[in-house]
Amino acid sequence: MKTKALVVEDNDMNCRLIKFVLERSNFEVLVSKSAEEAIGIAGSELPDVILMDVQLPGMDGLEATGRLKKNPATARIPVVAITAHAMHGDEERIRAAGCEGYIAKPINTRELADVIAAHLEKR
Repeated sequence: MKTKALVVEDNDMNCRLIKFVLERSNFEVLVSKSAEEAIGIAGSELPDVILMDVQLPGMDGLEATGRLKKNPATARIPVVAITAHAMHGDEERIRAAGCEGYIAKPINTRELADVIAAHLEKR
């Protein structure tokens, strides 16, 4: 059975790239362009991992992560933030929101699947 990943990313090019890389690594990939939609998909599909863009229109990815972690149905799903803002102090803010870790943009496509697999092994 394939590992199911939910990719929450509003940038079409980034979304297509992540989806392509994960599908080549034998993931089943679900896609959402907004935090609100992602919360609904996560609740109904129960993915194995969520890749959450931090900066989304409307509700941001960290608020969405907090909501997912408060819901017993989705609380155990590892959330890995995707951010272009990997500055000093951001990791603490990302982890405080409930993310298990983060991936900095631009994404290293050679390491993406391995990074996700490492987060899955931790749970």
